[in-house]
Amino acid sequence: MNKRRWILSIVTLTLLAGGWFLYQTFTAEEYEEVLATEQAELQGDLEGMEQATFAGGCFWCMEPPFESRSGVIRAVSGYTGGEEENPTYEEVSGKETGHQEAVQITYDPEQISYEDLLQIFWRQINPTDDGGQFVDRGEPYLSAIFYHDEAQRQAAESSLMEMEDSGRFDGEIVTSVEKYDTFYKAEEYHQDYYKKNPGRYEHYRDNSGRDDYLKQTWGENRKYEISKTSPFAVEDKASAVSGLSSIQYEVTQEDGTEPAYDNKYHDNERDGIYVDIVSGEPLFSSRDQYDSGTGWPSFTKPLELANITYEEDTGVFGTNVEVRSKQADSHLGHVFQEGPEPHGLRYCMNSAAMEFIPADELPGTEYEEYADDFK
Repeated sequence: MNKRRWILSIVTLTLLAGGWFLYQTFTAEEYEEVLATEQAELQGDLEGMEQATFAGGCFWCMEPPFESRSGVIRAVSGYTGGEEENPTYEEVSGKETGHQEAVQITYDPEQISYEDLLQIFWRQINPTDDGGQFVDRGEPYLSAIFYHDEAQRQAAESSLMEMEDSGRFDGEIVTSVEKYDTFYKAEEYHQDYYKKNPGRYEHYRDNSGRDDYLKQTWGENRKYEISKTSPFAVEDKASAVSGLSSIQYEVTQEDGTEPAYDNKYHDNERDGIYVDIVSGEPLFSSRDQYDSGTGWPSFTKPLELANITYEEDTGVFGTNVEVRSKQADSHLGHVFQEGPEPHGLRYCMNSAAMEFIPADELPGTEYEEYADDFK
């Protein structure tokens, strides 16, 4: 009898483990689907944004330095420089297509300049390596700047000359400056690999030789300060969060969740915008707020995509898409694929993470540009 119970227990645990694994796999797709929806459906909100394309070896390592910067909306891994359409990772890495691994950056030129992006780029690569980058060898890993227009070409060539004249590098700079043609997005498992698989990413990066080279070459100048400083930059995090209430601190700094319905803005009907409680960076507009019936303030889209970052939030109950603010790195809430048209997204936020600025108080403040939205 005891043996039968033991066997039954093992079978039950096996089924539960299998079910948990399948559930995790299913919900993990939510992260990729939400970001795909956000990218496809919110293109209209990217008016005025620009793109930059850089090849610097393994694209896993090229995303983080750009995505962390103010004004960068996203960095996408992909392939460019070759002629074959829709290449796969296996084809590119197998040196069959003539493509290079690259990152394509969407950025707000009012917050970060193309010249700034070039400076960041040089600090990620070995521009004297004509055979690849670090442990990755061959054509797919050659370094290059792919310019999108004449202004970018001139900026890229000027920046390259600056690097040549700096005397910082031991050999001749071989990084090419090429006209941009077509960019093919890499497979989803490559996107934000450093977030999805931090252990594997760190192991690869630590053993690639990239950081050792950059530290030796750039020293204390490795960290580049962009020329345009955000008015919402948080210089002293400890001081910035010192005045938060207990629930504000729990939500923004400890990734907490406030009670449904028992929060400040879930039923707010006034016109205005929501800003980060720590940094003041604009996040959402009442124009995009709706009653989701969940008890938390819900929005169909962000007010400023450049002020929003996404993280894959994996827990016992599945994988969600966490939403954080760019400057303050505050936990704001999550985004789900259960919102109304036209985007089908529901940004479920915590009131405690935000401050509401009424529309009639916007004129004469740093948020004055949004005042016309409510006229």
